[in-house]
Amino acid sequence: MSTTAENQFATNIYYDRSFDIDAAKILPGEYFFTPKDMVIVTVLGSCVSACIRDRVSGVGGMNHFMLPDSNDGEGLLSASMRYGTYAMEVLVNDLLKAGARRENLEAKVFGGGHVLSSFSTINVGHRNAQFVRDYLKTERIRVVAEDLEDVYPRKVYFFPRTGRVLVKKLRRLNNNTIANREQDYANRLRREPVAGSVDLF
Repeated sequence: MSTTAENQFATNIYYDRSFDIDAAKILPGEYFFTPKDMVIVTVLGSCVSACIRDRVSGVGGMNHFMLPDSNDGEGLLSASMRYGTYAMEVLVNDLLKAGARRENLEAKVFGGGHVLSSFSTINVGHRNAQFVRDYLKTERIRVVAEDLEDVYPRKVYFFPRTGRVLVKKLRRLNNNTIANREQDYANRLRREPVAGSVDLF
């Protein structure tokens, strides 16, 4: 597996006793998809996740990403947008390879909270939320639910087989884990811009 900032397939699989089902936990820069009856779990601060599934076959997945800062004169176009597009296309491509049909895809999108004070000047949560909305609109993937922006981190549980999503807003945080994880991820994005490109089916 690549150790760069590019999207990596999540490998943290465990048994979730609350739901009596296998679960995959994804971290910033990771994604996961499955045709199985599983739950995919993540915690979002400023990052966003797109939960995308084939509403007929039930194959589906989730990503977890943020747009990197763009340090050149082109602003949000260029490396930042290329990275967001890459993060989305990796998931969509793997779903199509697993048997999903493009016309059956639907999405639910979450995150983009204004939760990291160090990111407030570039409004990263809003940028991430706007990007994921614009991308799905451009690709004609129907958004059937969203919970974006606001000021709270969120814990998201996605059940691809049924399309069910549970979202818990984390109004009280006992530690800085989310902030530290996303700051580390943002630093990685600055050092290691996305290198590859993905051809969409």
